[in-house]
Amino acid sequence: MSPNNKKKLIILRKKLDHVDTKMLNLLKIRANYVKKVLSLKNLKNEIIDRKRINTILKNIKNKSIKKGIDPKISQRVWKNMIYAFIDYEYRNFKKNKK
Repeated sequence: MSPNNKKKLIILRKKLDHVDTKMLNLLKIRANYVKKVLSLKNLKNEIIDRKRINTILKNIKNKSIKKGIDPKISQRVWKNMIYAFIDYEYRNFKKNKK
């Protein structure tokens, strides 16, 4: 890699790190909403709502296409995020109920 490209790479990676920090801040906000949603659920079988998941993924696909984002990337990111939060809800369900 040329020295000029190395400098460009460093700059781009710093920009990616900045975006990652913004995404983490948004993830924290989302996590707080998920905690509130979990507090409303009385039964474990209420944790997974397949209809809601399908609606979310369909909306993400459509929005991705409109924004010029590869929908396969956004679909995978959202699926993983959704299932990570589902796992969080299962792990915290009992702790949530008093």
